[in-house]
Amino acid sequence: MYSGIIQGHYPVTQIQQRPGLMSFAVRFPNDLMQSLRQGASIAVDGVCQTVRLIDESEIWFDAMQETLDKTTLSQLQVGQYVNIERSLHYGDENGGHELSGHIDGTLTITQITNSEHNYVMTLEVPKNFRNYVFNKGFLAIHGASLTVSDWNVSEGTFKIYLIPETLRLTNLRQFKTGDQLNFEVDRRTQVIVDTVERYLAQHPTLNQ
Repeated sequence: MYSGIIQGHYPVTQIQQRPGLMSFAVRFPNDLMQSLRQGASIAVDGVCQTVRLIDESEIWFDAMQETLDKTTLSQLQVGQYVNIERSLHYGDENGGHELSGHIDGTLTITQITNSEHNYVMTLEVPKNFRNYVFNKGFLAIHGASLTVSDWNVSEGTFKIYLIPETLRLTNLRQFKTGDQLNFEVDRRTQVIVDTVERYLAQHPTLNQ
């Protein structure tokens, strides 16, 4: 499980492409190497990945085809920085919200506004996930727990307001209009919405 509190963004150092599988390495700082073991779970741009190999400071992961099809990992390039969060341990403070690292899809950046004191992204949500989005709710975006603002139901877009600390710790500033970002909806919200919709579908007279 993850919290959506990114611990830093670090460079991809190697990529190996094979049919249906992409292996890649990320260089970790010393503080994130503490007690790290092969088989550990780490969120890379929000995607839950398993540590396959620890080669000094290079940490290797394998992304299978299903992961490559649903996330932005297939677009990684050597030198690109990725958001990293190690999985929570029992007793850790959760300052974000509960995440599984199971990405639902990608959002499209439709606008970026960068002023002296604000960095604002407008994001478009795929149609089949718009029922799970609402003002003051939250999504994990590239692994970061962020609050939904200015939800536009008709256009399926919302804004995220990024504070300096978020910009410092994450890679979100490196993206531009038209780029894709991984997202994960809040599972509690998804369960509630799906349950209500299923119940109403089974009892159509309640909609009259």
